[in-house]
Order: sequence, then C-alpha cells, then structure tokens
Amino acid sequence: MAQSTLDRYDRQIITVLGEDGRISVADLARRIGLTKTPTQARVKRLEAEGIITGYRVMLDPIRLGLDHVAFVEVKLSDTRETALGAFNAAVAKLPEIEQAHMMASHFDYLLKVRTRSMSDYRAVLGEKISALPHVSSTSTYVAMQAVKEQAGPQPI
Repeated sequence: MAQSTLDRYDRQIITVLGEDGRISVADLARRIGLTKTPTQARVKRLEAEGIITGYRVMLDPIRLGLDHVAFVEVKLSDTRETALGAFNAAVAKLPEIEQAHMMASHFDYLLKVRTRSMSDYRAVLGEKISALPHVSSTSTYVAMQAVKEQAGPQPI
C-alpha cells in the first residue's frame, strides 16, 4: 500500500492519540484546533488507511512482576521463506516474547523476552524458544536495567 500523505492535523492526531488513546473526540478536537466532526472523520480515515491500527491498554510489567528481560539472538538452520514463515508464526504465539526482529547480522532474529525470573526464563528458553521451528542456536543477553523504553510512536 502506498504511503499516505499526512498533514499537520493528521500528525497532531497521531501524536495526541499516542499519548492518550482514551481521549474523547471533543478533547482531541480542542487539542488540535479543529471541530469535532472533521476530527472524528480524520480519525476514521486514519483507521481505515491502517495508520491507526488499534487501541490498547499499556501495562507496567514491573508492577506485574515481569521484571526479568533477556534479549536472545537466534540463528536458524534454514532461512528460506517457508522456514521464516513457520518461525514467525510460532513466535507470534509466545506471550513471553515481547518483540521479535529479523536482523541483517551474523544471527537471524533478535527477541526481547520478558519473564518473572531467571528460572522462568530458563524454562521459556529450553522448552519454547529452542523448540521453535528451525532454531539451530541461541545466545542470551540479560538486561540489568531499562534506561529507556518507548511504548508508543515517535511524534511525526
């Protein structure tokens, strides 16, 4: 799909909704300097174009006891499209994997894995990640502290 042309109002809508996805249309309109009807129409258009893909609650993983973060380098034994598709589909089903990125590197994927503890992580690595399709090896890096984590989009 071609990239949509966003004007300053669209960019403001995206920025405000990125900060507060529960804002009312009236308050959003007031913040961006338009009336309610055109603001609502713009939001609907941004949704229809797939620029806004959804709204969700943001949880604090530390308060939920999920403060163990590991980054896992994954090398695959097969990198043909079918193998990549199988790996991607299996990764999407594991809730412990917060992020998964295909890399242009000496390894194929970088995973961000969040668990309650090192022992929980060991179980996830041994029973789930290592069992993913075509995994040949992994290397783990444990995060000591999150210095910056950004949940929403950058202002555009």
